[in-house]
Amino acid sequence: MKKTIVSIGVVLLLVGMSGLRAKDASPATSDPSKVDADYALQGEYEGASGDEKLGVQVIALGGGKFEAVVCKGGLPGSGWDKEKPRERIQGELKGGKVKFVASKGHVGVLADGKILVKDPEGKDVGILQRVNRKSPTLGNKAPEGAVVVFDGSSTDGMKEGKMEGKLLTQGALSKETFGDHSIHIEFRLPYIPTARGQARGNSGLYVQGRYEVQMLDSFGLTGKDNECGGLYKASVPSENMCFPPLTWQTYDIDFTAAKFEGGKKIKDANITVKHNGVMIHDKVELSAPTPGGKLKTEEGPGPIFLQNHGNPVRYRNIWVVKK
Repeated sequence: MKKTIVSIGVVLLLVGMSGLRAKDASPATSDPSKVDADYALQGEYEGASGDEKLGVQVIALGGGKFEAVVCKGGLPGSGWDKEKPRERIQGELKGGKVKFVASKGHVGVLADGKILVKDPEGKDVGILQRVNRKSPTLGNKAPEGAVVVFDGSSTDGMKEGKMEGKLLTQGALSKETFGDHSIHIEFRLPYIPTARGQARGNSGLYVQGRYEVQMLDSFGLTGKDNECGGLYKASVPSENMCFPPLTWQTYDIDFTAAKFEGGKKIKDANITVKHNGVMIHDKVELSAPTPGGKLKTEEGPGPIFLQNHGNPVRYRNIWVVKK
């Protein structure tokens, strides 16, 4: 039997998440084995309504509270029609299920890896299945001639850096410095469901120790310059490709340094960023270093710096190809 999904606009009540803050955030965990019951329900779901594909991102907000973000056309980076605004609804975990009730009486129930949709009379009218996406560059090996900054064996490539098992912790600074180069890095954001905004798994990759590509649990959010994938204070990502927390993610970055002649800058730096395999910045010019970096001027090579903002962000498989 062909399964049909009605428009989630009928099923889900529009609710905004912006501006939410939590005074008492739950403890952050960087360990996938130490999560609450809500974590298993958080994630991405896909289905179709007739010929229209739909994607839903379910965010855990702590204490059995959830928000569902609905993207028409599919998930971000996988068909979402950015011309159509996302819809947001809230639900609460009771009896192992999260129930979403729309204003017109339609009900969506999240349980067992899917969202079942019923009309006001209780008739099944749709289904969305859970999906677990992975970056296509996850696990890519350093090519011949690359500088391996961190491979899980030691912090020999770091001036500053500590390990947790085979993972690198936040606050690391590479020994080697770089001019024009490409970077591959894999990172995992912590799970802090009751935190909001910049308290929700904050770190950042500073290219040349100067220009920050933000790292933050921005799963399901708008996609701002201070959210995951943003060039802090410089440029918003074209799409919010942040996966759920405790999922390994990738940045693949191509960077051209600022050019100087006689101590005078003649050309700005520029950067291209792919987040989980999707291009979110294409040769964006950087006119000045972003706040919080190690180097305040732009001339000369610089290190890779992974910001310590007090949250347990973890990293692996970091390598650089010099141009």
